[in-house]
Amino acid sequence: MQPASPAALNLAQRLRQLRQLWPQARLTQDKIAAAFSEEESLAAATVSSWESLKSPKLPPPHRLQAYARFFATQRSVAGQPRLLPLDQLTPDETRAYQALEAELMALRSSASRGTPEAEPTFSRSWYFPDTGPITFVCAQLPEDVRGQFGDPADLNYTELQTYADIDALIELHGHIRAENPSATVHWRTPPSVKPDDLSGHLILLGGVVWNEITGRLTEMAKLPVMQVDKELGSGEIFVAEVDGEQREFWPQLQVHKGKKELMQDVGLLARVPNPLNASRTLTICNGIHSRGVYGAVRTLTDAALRESNERYISTTFGDASSFAILMSVQVIKNEAATPDFNSPGVVLFQWPRGD
Repeated sequence: MQPASPAALNLAQRLRQLRQLWPQARLTQDKIAAAFSEEESLAAATVSSWESLKSPKLPPPHRLQAYARFFATQRSVAGQPRLLPLDQLTPDETRAYQALEAELMALRSSASRGTPEAEPTFSRSWYFPDTGPITFVCAQLPEDVRGQFGDPADLNYTELQTYADIDALIELHGHIRAENPSATVHWRTPPSVKPDDLSGHLILLGGVVWNEITGRLTEMAKLPVMQVDKELGSGEIFVAEVDGEQREFWPQLQVHKGKKELMQDVGLLARVPNPLNASRTLTICNGIHSRGVYGAVRTLTDAALRESNERYISTTFGDASSFAILMSVQVIKNEAATPDFNSPGVVLFQWPRGD
């Protein structure tokens, strides 16, 4: 067994130190596990593995957020130890939470990368520290292409059978919930959206034809990328201004045994302030076809590539509150491969240019 890295030991020691912060509370690993289990089950043995000074395991980010929230206020141990919701913290406690969370995340980053000093820091795009409500707005399938169970009259009616881009929704919803365990998360189709749904953090999945809200908010946000109908027959292509000229971005298709096959799609990932509430964000994950949407989502959820893609975003756009990336999404055996922004030819267009 390889010895633990100094960085991993630093994190383990810090977690042990936090548990001993209030001696009068006599916080054991069992009590920490019980308090955190109010939101998501946690075993004391897992807490022990995080504190191990021989071979410590790295806690996932949302557990470190829980540590920061718990130890930001001594009210956590006033009575039975418990996790207070972020919106119940005082301004001073919120500042303590933010500082502790930043410290623990930096320690974890050091432990996971080994030599963090040689690499730039990067953001976590799907973490929303204000715990504001998060709403997905997903394209809805037209009635003529829904399956049997998408018909409300069917005894086995399932609402999600009416949603387009279900793969992207399920992939991203799980990641959002893990990153923001205290946040309220909803999903909607355009017909069911209410005005209040549009004032929080918004995530739009799918193109402008089946999701008119994507088209409307793209216009309001003044994004430099549009989708237009060019008689492709299976989706709308992207258009962006490049060096003063309108450039079109098309998918790559081939005909095999008389049927069209998608070889490469185009995806869009865009983040801007929400035009309906500038203190919240609007994120668009879009594509010409569904696999372009899924590819755009996977850039920041795929465990193998999300950190390098986050680093690309941080390095390229810095602290900019708005950015957009058009990317190629390779389709292999009918599955979308996760785009790597650092690979040549993957980023087709970006805004701001960053060059």
